[in-house]
Amino acid sequence: MTFVDRMMLRWVSGDAMTAAFQANVVWFSSLCLPLGIASYANTFVSQYNGDHQYQRIGPAVWQAIWFSLFCVPIMALGVFFAPQYFAMANHSAPVQPLEVIYFQTLCWGSGGMLISQAAASFFSGRGQTQVVMWTDGVFALLNLVLDYIWIFGYLGFPEMGIAGAGYATAVSLWLKAITYLLLMLRAEYREKYHTGVFGFDKKLFWRMMRFGGPSGVQMFLDVFGFTLFIMMVGRLGSVETEATSMAFSISSFAFMPIWGIGITAGILVGQRLGENRADLAERSAWNGIRLGLSYMLVISLLYWFIPDVFLSGFFAADQEGQETAAESRALARTLLQFVAAYNLFDALFMVLASIIKGAGDTVFVMWTSLVAAVVLALSSYLIVEYANGGVFACWYLITGWIAVLGLVFLARFLGGAWKSMRVIEMKNHV
Repeated sequence: MTFVDRMMLRWVSGDAMTAAFQANVVWFSSLCLPLGIASYANTFVSQYNGDHQYQRIGPAVWQAIWFSLFCVPIMALGVFFAPQYFAMANHSAPVQPLEVIYFQTLCWGSGGMLISQAAASFFSGRGQTQVVMWTDGVFALLNLVLDYIWIFGYLGFPEMGIAGAGYATAVSLWLKAITYLLLMLRAEYREKYHTGVFGFDKKLFWRMMRFGGPSGVQMFLDVFGFTLFIMMVGRLGSVETEATSMAFSISSFAFMPIWGIGITAGILVGQRLGENRADLAERSAWNGIRLGLSYMLVISLLYWFIPDVFLSGFFAADQEGQETAAESRALARTLLQFVAAYNLFDALFMVLASIIKGAGDTVFVMWTSLVAAVVLALSSYLIVEYANGGVFACWYLITGWIAVLGLVFLARFLGGAWKSMRVIEMKNHV
């Protein structure tokens, strides 16, 4: 959704696209802690499903939904703090107010994001992924249509620019959340999986917090370190910032299949561990790793040899001076080569992190992410503020950082401690 926002906003101006990218990174960073906890319902669902405790699946999902609802007013507070935060970022004068507007509009959709992730775990955790694919696809399409109408002002609506892009995403997220809730409350699911049992289960809730909490902290730390990196790059200049925004936007969009492969591998590992079949869990893990690396190898080659295919959408309706557009486009081509260099390590990290979390090894993931986030944030600050490093110095840093993360998680996976971990109370395979 936010990729489409940024691409269409680039047709308005480079500043609008840059602001949308940077504000989106900050918004997602603020959302990561509760999002990591809410989405950890996947692990509970997969392990309960593997252990044939079907009656526990609905209540487990509802604990994640209740947690998401509790977070809604907290996330809305970001609307009031946005001006102060982006003032501290010290970005260019044209970009700052646009960042505030986009961030504030996205904050109204935070609750929808959390609830939809929690409710979607009922389907994805049991392997019913086509429901997730079609539901998310429908609302991604809706977001695209609303973007076009509200950004540029069609069908009687005023031209809202970057605010229209944010509202399109927020509305789509809430409608998606409602759809997931209605789907999981169908009669056949209420009977078999007890999805109508939506009361607060104190013991189950706190077990989810115990295992999901470190997962949420890990997700927050990973994105927080990356967010500070983006904020520091934003001080280097408009061309550098615009090119970085395009490169990361393309990277994150192409990376979504890896996100899905990682989630799937984690779910399959959880299901096999729920069956007490560590051998099949390991086989599922290696299948996920091979699939992720194969896909990302193809994407990396495409970034290296035909980068303009990915960049062309941003320049489809360019309204800026040709010289500026050419400069940012040329730099973005080079930055995509950096992305190609770290892609395989990034895929390894994301798939392995999901696998390890799917087993319940969330404490290791949390502490590793804490160290990594501090290193990235501090290094970015020193490079930009004290070493006077340019955009390439920053990109060498992020490339090396991701490579080290991938290797650290590979070592943890090969160590095998995750095979003996469980997050549920075992019943059928003791």
